[in-house]
Amino acid sequence: MKHAIVTGAGKGIGKEISEHLNKNGYRVGMIDIDDEALENNSKIYKNTIAIKGDVTDEESIKKAFERFGETPDLLVNNAGIVIFGTLEEQGVQDFKKSIDISLVGSYITSLTAINSMIKKGSGSIINMSSINGIHPGPGTGGYPAAKAGIISLTQQMSIEWGHYGIRVNSISPGFIDAGMSKPIYADPKVRELRGKSVPTKRLGEAKDIANAVLFLASEQASYINGHNLVVDGGVINSIIAQLPRE
Repeated sequence: MKHAIVTGAGKGIGKEISEHLNKNGYRVGMIDIDDEALENNSKIYKNTIAIKGDVTDEESIKKAFERFGETPDLLVNNAGIVIFGTLEEQGVQDFKKSIDISLVGSYITSLTAINSMIKKGSGSIINMSSINGIHPGPGTGGYPAAKAGIISLTQQMSIEWGHYGIRVNSISPGFIDAGMSKPIYADPKVRELRGKSVPTKRLGEAKDIANAVLFLASEQASYINGHNLVVDGGVINSIIAQLPRE
């Protein structure tokens, strides 16, 4: 049996990733700060353990890994936050919070896992970025900066840890009808407009990201390292297609 740890696993995309991994033979450590959501999930899925943990707190994550009790074959750094509002509206504290949870949190969790992965001589780390880390959107505060940092951090991890047999990649979801974006798509007009703007003519689902995680963690991706996999239906490549022609 393989072992995986997923952060931000209480709901949304993290929950879906955990479910897919579980169905594909992984024992999954589901880490989240929302312990109530975790407990509900652990009652549904076999071979899962719900672990309360704060990715911004080194000691909290160290204890979470100790409770899991195994060196993970796969670590998915999914925990993140978006605080909507312009940069001038938010101020420094909200900006720091976005950076701390998404970027610093991914570093802390990876650093906690890496020594045991090195001893084992293998492992896969997948960091969750966003298309906002490639093309920032207005009104998302520190989120684009955090997600851009994750892409760069992924590349650095890949070149520093690749020779230990550890692959590190990132995923950049697009318009996904799940998790933090769920409230946005509750508006039917927004759903329709966003869906039409995607070349595949639909919003993404949490399972699209979970399937990407399964691929990157698999032997089929054994020579993929330091890559940022964009899962967005082609939307970031469709800027010219969105412009009026008359």
